[in-house]
Amino acid sequence: MGTRALIKNSLRVGPGKPQVVVLVGATGDLSRRKLIPGLFHLASAGFIPGCRIIGVSLDEIDADGFRAIARDALDKFSTRKVSQADWEAFAASLDYVPISAGAGPVKEAVARAEAELGPEARRVHYLSVPPNAALSAVQMLSEAGLVDRCRIIMEKPFGTDLASAVALNARLHEVFHESQIFRIDHFLGKEPAQNILAFRFANGLFEPIWNRNFIDHVQIDVPETLGLGTRAAFYESTGAYRDMVVTHLFQILAFMAMEPPTALEPQPISEEKNKVFRSMVPLDPREVVRGQYIGYREEPGVDPESDTETFIALKCAIDNWRWAGVPFYLRTGKRLAEGQRIISIAFREPPKSMFPAGSGVGAQGPDHLTFDLADASKVSLSFYGKRPGPGFRLDKLSLQFALSETGLIGDVLEAYERLILDAMRGDHTLFTTAEGIERLWEVSQPLLENPPPVRLYDQGGWGPKSIHQLIAPNAWRLPFERVWRKPAGKE
Repeated sequence: MGTRALIKNSLRVGPGKPQVVVLVGATGDLSRRKLIPGLFHLASAGFIPGCRIIGVSLDEIDADGFRAIARDALDKFSTRKVSQADWEAFAASLDYVPISAGAGPVKEAVARAEAELGPEARRVHYLSVPPNAALSAVQMLSEAGLVDRCRIIMEKPFGTDLASAVALNARLHEVFHESQIFRIDHFLGKEPAQNILAFRFANGLFEPIWNRNFIDHVQIDVPETLGLGTRAAFYESTGAYRDMVVTHLFQILAFMAMEPPTALEPQPISEEKNKVFRSMVPLDPREVVRGQYIGYREEPGVDPESDTETFIALKCAIDNWRWAGVPFYLRTGKRLAEGQRIISIAFREPPKSMFPAGSGVGAQGPDHLTFDLADASKVSLSFYGKRPGPGFRLDKLSLQFALSETGLIGDVLEAYERLILDAMRGDHTLFTTAEGIERLWEVSQPLLENPPPVRLYDQGGWGPKSIHQLIAPNAWRLPFERVWRKPAGKE
């Protein structure tokens, strides 16, 4: 895309007003890896018509110290080239207040930024902090008088059970209206997650069969090869279920299962997602497998007798007209064989009496529609077709599409960039609501109150062996027997 076209597109999708960003936790890992590079791109590409960023963190540094951290973050983590002119413009937009200075200096820094940007400036507060520090940051913003003309972005987890989620939301609502709160889930910021909406609702081929009459079961599978890194303390208090399922996998499930919204707008989409959550059946602990990789208890910062799960697989159900009787299988975990993010939809199999014995029909399982939710989005539809030659032998074939084939992959915003931009615009489409998150914790209560024991599994595998009984008589789609095809001309 040319510079002129990029600027035109940026103005169309951007917030339209200058933005003052108060970045709490500005020197932390998430900020350095994702938020600073993301804000740099949004500002330098013209998506934001004027931007000032005020870093707030525990480090006792000044604005120049923050600029040094930001430059190092761009050098290490930016996926785009950083020109000297763009860096100098971005550096001039940075300011910093140590959190120990209190609310007064933060208020003064915001006032200086707004004086530079003019009266139309709006505020975005990004709380890139651990959950136990979020409410103190909210209190500081309140004491600084920075509640008006603002939106606040919060990182997961949004509570750890129903009671804590209700209490957290109540405290938040003492300061901010629900319309100001954006609970971020970077999974939903990815291009392929939104492509699910386009795939379903823009195609007459698929929407008529998107129901229990044609779909046998659904898998949402997000295995990770990574371990804990430096997150042992956080992970010990959450585990795989709280860390991944409530805030990520259930959100993807809602996009996949929701009814058609009345309009492609935030309020109708949020309402349809919440209808899915209201229709979910409370989890049965007997249909959940919890696992822990061998060696987890020897990790630094982990309790030697820890019962925290690093793996979770579960079966859940949506009790409504569209999905009654269709099981949804979810799986995620650490130190597994592959890092993948897929939704796999298995269609019901047709009668096979017309095919001769040995033809191979049904031998490789049902037809599947598979979404790869990685940044380089792919979609695959598998089906049976006749093998060329004499006789009537069937093979499993597939139609595949990759985002890279469009030539537009360079236009894709990274997940955090898209979500920050949406929050600046006040667009809640890709964010969850207080009602939605509280309902998900309500669905989770039977599991949290009576969790099954953790089962050990080898690092580099696919989890405890009991996951196969969970999904029987079906089978997990990962690992794939066939690999994704590479686009023509690619090695």
